[in-house]
Amino acid sequence: MSILFIQILAQKKRLSLAITSLIATGILSGCQNTQLESKQLISNNLNREKGSVSISGNTSFSTASISNSLSTNQKRKSELENIENQSDNQQNIYNSLQLSQTSSTYQVIDELKNYKYTVNGKNILSRARLPKTKVTFNKKDLLTVLINTRKYFQDHSSADPNVLRKGLLGTRGVTIPDVLRTLDFMIVTLQEDIANNRPSRLEDPSFINENFRVIKWSAYNPKSPRRKSLRITKYAVFAYPGSRQKTSIFNIPLYSLKDDNPDNKFYTKYTKQDVLSGIYEPGGKEFGKVDTLAYLTREGLEEALMEGTVLVKFPNGNNVFFNVDRSNEIPYVKGLKRTAQRRYWYFREVNAIKGYGYKIDHKIPVKPGVTFAGDVLNIGLGKVIVMEYNRNGRKYLRMGVLADTGGAFLPNLYQLDFLAGIYPNKQTFKRDISKLPTYAKAYFLIKK
Repeated sequence: MSILFIQILAQKKRLSLAITSLIATGILSGCQNTQLESKQLISNNLNREKGSVSISGNTSFSTASISNSLSTNQKRKSELENIENQSDNQQNIYNSLQLSQTSSTYQVIDELKNYKYTVNGKNILSRARLPKTKVTFNKKDLLTVLINTRKYFQDHSSADPNVLRKGLLGTRGVTIPDVLRTLDFMIVTLQEDIANNRPSRLEDPSFINENFRVIKWSAYNPKSPRRKSLRITKYAVFAYPGSRQKTSIFNIPLYSLKDDNPDNKFYTKYTKQDVLSGIYEPGGKEFGKVDTLAYLTREGLEEALMEGTVLVKFPNGNNVFFNVDRSNEIPYVKGLKRTAQRRYWYFREVNAIKGYGYKIDHKIPVKPGVTFAGDVLNIGLGKVIVMEYNRNGRKYLRMGVLADTGGAFLPNLYQLDFLAGIYPNKQTFKRDISKLPTYAKAYFLIKK
């Protein structure tokens, strides 16, 4: 009798577990379908909006175009509210189940996608709330970078799977759809605020705390484990004089690779020192394989290589942007002075300051003051970041988008590079960045 009773209890337990499993599976499936439908509707609405407001590398807003888009924005706001109301309960259940199944460990990789070390996401990322201080940014510039970054995901993620990596934030349950939903929501919010000629709701920390998951990013540097604030470096585009012809002053060439044979990576055999020795000049062993864009001073070249973009001012009054295209694939060596670096970049002429992109023609147009460069492979493209710092006894919050990268950031979980602006010289640059922090707290914003 006791054995039969035990068997009955065991059967009931197995049946209960099976039902629970089926319910959980159904909830997850329903939530994922709802998320997919929500993402598609938002994407469709954004695509329709592109015809109403013109935004490009040189953003311009006319009163007529903004007025015409107002009714569309209001309609889209209603649709977004309906989507969120319908899926709110399911989303909460889905998030709790997903987080319980998420590993807290993450394997950090380098530029060549080689494993470097393992970190615990719980020690780097934590829940937080923004302090009660106005968030500062230029509305039109931030909107431009948000839209351009979102468009990169839409147009190039299939060819550039690196941007689909969940990265470190995956340890906190953040997915690529979460990132896209964050960009979409911010774009809609800014367009509505600009159209209504009002302060942006994204400047309000209460609005941020209510609508976004705020995740504090504590720096992780294996060489300096005690420091938790992020190092904030600054970069810029410098305007340097140059010449189309070689002169006694402007005698360092800025080269561009030809497109006639893109699969030929002959240039990866040569260091920067090889290039500057004259291998591409008349009489050199590789003469004719590259084009010369301009001639600069050695200082101008080193700045261009370091910053990634240079504005060359030619004697005829023309000012032209040149941006890095392809490198010799030699890694940047931290701590080595720049003239001794063996890494070399080939450039292309561009029409704006360019950020991240897997090819020169597809790089993201970015704006100063709202753009961060960082570790795209491990942190991830398109993350919206707020940095918090104090200056002269006053607290500041500043928002930007991770839309650029560089050799110094692969890997790097303790630093961001802030695009400060376009400067005529180092002195002006140093004066401006003296108002910015050397170290700061940093927060990721993820739409709830």
